[in-house]
Amino acid sequence: MNVQRKRIVIVGAGFAGLQAARQFRSAPVDVTVIDKHNYHTFVPLLYQVATAGLEPEEVAQPIRRILRGARNVQFLLATVTAVDLDGRVVITSNGRVAYDHLIFAAGSTPNFFGLESVAKTAATLRDLDDAEALRDRVLLAFERAAAEPDLERQRELMTIVIVGGGPTGVELAGALAELKRHVLPHDYPELDLSIAKVVLLEATDHLLPEMPPKLRAKAKEKLEALGVDVRTGSIVAGADGNGVALRNGERVAADTVVWVAGLRAVPLAESLPIPTGAAGRLIVRETLQLPGHPESYAVGDVAHVGGPDTPPHPMLAPVAIQQGAVAAKNILRQIAGEELQPFVYKDRGTMATIGRQAAVAHIFGLQLNGFLAWLLWLGLHLVWLIGFRNRLLVLVNWGWNYLTYERAVRLIRH
Repeated sequence: MNVQRKRIVIVGAGFAGLQAARQFRSAPVDVTVIDKHNYHTFVPLLYQVATAGLEPEEVAQPIRRILRGARNVQFLLATVTAVDLDGRVVITSNGRVAYDHLIFAAGSTPNFFGLESVAKTAATLRDLDDAEALRDRVLLAFERAAAEPDLERQRELMTIVIVGGGPTGVELAGALAELKRHVLPHDYPELDLSIAKVVLLEATDHLLPEMPPKLRAKAKEKLEALGVDVRTGSIVAGADGNGVALRNGERVAADTVVWVAGLRAVPLAESLPIPTGAAGRLIVRETLQLPGHPESYAVGDVAHVGGPDTPPHPMLAPVAIQQGAVAAKNILRQIAGEELQPFVYKDRGTMATIGRQAAVAHIFGLQLNGFLAWLLWLGLHLVWLIGFRNRLLVLVNWGWNYLTYERAVRLIRH
């Protein structure tokens, strides 16, 4: 008797979606992965593209290359415009795709918390386009400063404000401070770079909320040693082309404002007839199934596991990877008529690099900082990168940057 193979659609080729697709490689199912880009981006290293340390292609890999060898997995380059959960159809810019099981892993977008002026003017750092645009914006500001006779306007052009003291904000601030200290003085000898400034604003009273207090203090100490103006308890009320306004009435003049203060589920998630929790994330069962639609799953940044009162998991790559694997395995269990397994996050820790030979890491209960944490950060990120070529190119660039204090990708392209 011929049994029809189940059709599985995965929306999104981020960490969660690709991890799910890998679980189906040898299974008797047909899988379609849909994404609006033909590449997967290693988001944790985007800040190095934005600060001229790495080329965009070094932190990205073609999705078809990643899925090569999985004969039962195909890729569709398309934008998903809607999902009909009742009809079991994904509607895309390239037509309708029917499914028996769905894994919704569409990811996240910046959360501006209703601050429309910030959304209109601030740079963000969620994809390759954002990273290249930020690099251009920073370098162009220094080019304009070099042609500007007014000292106060020069100061404003050479001030960069980063809003958000999580790992991305801390790593970006450290990288920009080192760019200002080691590279730009050689490129712009006509400028007084002592008036250039990197300002890091955090709304709460400490950086790196996932870290223990000792490591938070170490991170702040290192950033300040690099010359970063770290301001905690600073809540942004608005922004324009000349800087940001704080809720306490203070204003920080700057030509470049970068918003990395929060994420929320993509708007497509909120279009589904499913209750949402914090940041517009879909409330899913412990098995990652959508309520009322047991054939469908949501994972990664779009998923809020449990009930509205359950604290959501952090929007981090390790969470997405683990959820993608659990959702795929539960679908296979479902097809086989077996009991589904709940998602239990195995938190192996967090880390952030702050600059040359400096990082903080809370791994397996250990609190590390300084050179050892930096080496651990380098090694793990090389391992996590997809593709030997990417690992080799990144390693070469890191070595070159370390030995020469250079940044090879100081290009303004847009």
